[in-house]
Amino acid sequence: MKKSILLFLAVALVAMSFTNPIKTLNVDVAKSIVTWKGYKPTGSHNGTIMLKSGLLQLDGENIVGGKFTADMKSIKDADGSARLENHLKSVDFFEVETFETAVFEITAVENKSKNKVFISGNIVIKGITKEISFTAEVSIINGIITLKSDVIQLNRAEFNVKYKSKTFFNDLKEKFINDEFDLQVSIVTK
Repeated sequence: MKKSILLFLAVALVAMSFTNPIKTLNVDVAKSIVTWKGYKPTGSHNGTIMLKSGLLQLDGENIVGGKFTADMKSIKDADGSARLENHLKSVDFFEVETFETAVFEITAVENKSKNKVFISGNIVIKGITKEISFTAEVSIINGIITLKSDVIQLNRAEFNVKYKSKTFFNDLKEKFINDEFDLQVSIVTK
């Protein structure tokens, strides 16, 4: 009996020595950014949101997980309109006083090619969680990982962002704002 227990422990130790431990890398929030673009019949607006924190999990050189927290109070308009920025932060849009952050957590990663991955995960905006998937390009140079997503299209109505939304109001005529908006994420590790 003792020999079989010792043999089992020895096999378990040998097996564990051949597995790659999951490595966690912190995101460089100063070099990482989320860009956004919203649309209306007369044009569009675009800007940025800064990350508050983030991490990527690796198995060898393969991304297997991660979690990113965006600082919703950092919403900026590319044209520098303080009026638009304040409106986006208000209860009409993202209610940043109540919902200070948005979070994305990776649940699955599929390697498509050497530099492309297909990422699935859960995004939380205004306390509402939705599953999303997107393709991203990944590069590793001198141990620093850069991940840049393709454009991700989200529907703001799914996150209870109602202002001038045709989903919630049917009398807007041409004074609506599209429910669909674009995000693109660029992540750089430390």
